[in-house]
Amino acid sequence: MKFRYLKNVVTLELDQSKCNGCGLCNEVCPQQVFALNGKVSSITDRDACLECGACVRNCAPGAISVRPGVGCAYAVLMDMFNIKSKCCGDACGCSLDDIEY
Repeated sequence: MKFRYLKNVVTLELDQSKCNGCGLCNEVCPQQVFALNGKVSSITDRDACLECGACVRNCAPGAISVRPGVGCAYAVLMDMFNIKSKCCGDACGCSLDDIEY
């Protein structure tokens, strides 16, 4: 299930000048945030990013950056799995009511 939480809060960045077009970011992204256009990846749905970091760990040329677990997605996932942890809600004001399913 693909969802979006808050708009314009994701830390995901892609430097297309470093991209080698391998497409691994697209393959490992659980939210299909990336697409391969020709020989270069692009971000097609930034607000759907979970900030899980799978893309960064699989990007050999270092074209992608994201701060895994720092965004609202962390709080949402912890709640979904009923894991008690510090929530970012106090810091950023996010709420589970802000999720679009």
